[in-house]
Amino acid sequence: MIGIRVLETDDWPLWRELRLAALAEAPYAFASTLAAWQGEGDREERWRGRLEMPGSHNVVAVLDGRPVGMASGVPAEAADVVELISMWVGPAARGRGVGDRLIEEIERWAVRRRARTLRLAVTPGNGAAVALYERHGFEDTGEPGDLLADGVSREVLMAKTLDAG
Repeated sequence: MIGIRVLETDDWPLWRELRLAALAEAPYAFASTLAAWQGEGDREERWRGRLEMPGSHNVVAVLDGRPVGMASGVPAEAADVVELISMWVGPAARGRGVGDRLIEEIERWAVRRRARTLRLAVTPGNGAAVALYERHGFEDTGEPGDLLADGVSREVLMAKTLDAG
């Protein structure tokens, strides 16, 4: 069974563990780098600060008693838009519904906030992630995303319209 745990500021060690694992295992999937979060960047106040982002909803997926994935929902500039960020599922848990549960949890949070749109960015070529997001109703917006580290490629922006009731 897949459980979802909502993180509080004091859960920063768990967030740190998963985030570092994500950046090490899938560096192509994130705008941040492992190096930026290690060494001088690996400070308790920085990890706590990440979990204290105003209005954010940070969750960890737990499978068989072990944390295996993470995701965050954060407000966007427009009041009725939120973003799904920092999503990752560990390799051993992929294909077992963990990604689905994380997306569903962030979507429920977004609806509770009365958001009308849930957005995300994904790196081009990450076909498994794109397929997962498309299964949940996300579509490519056609807008240019942020420039990636290669200086040429851009993130693919996807969005989903929500029924905020």
